[in-house]
Amino acid sequence: MKTKTENLIELKEVRVESKQLIVYNDDFNTFDFVIDSLIKVCKHEKIQAEQCTFIIHYKGKCIVKKGPYRELEPLCTALLERGLTAEII
Repeated sequence: MKTKTENLIELKEVRVESKQLIVYNDDFNTFDFVIDSLIKVCKHEKIQAEQCTFIIHYKGKCIVKKGPYRELEPLCTALLERGLTAEII
């Protein structure tokens, strides 16, 4: 008679909720200022910052960064301090 041996493996799941940092269009900041802000604060490459800025202008908003809240919060604060309209959702 054969016996079946089962190995039980306990898996731990670490759940990290990914959030989005969104920048909204406004009537105050110039294209160059928004591009410069995304480069300095979010560490975007120039072309990425330009593309996000055009999306912000034409669509009204753009997701500029994704990640855990704790990583996005200081970026959002820095963008707000520069006078941009941003939020984490």
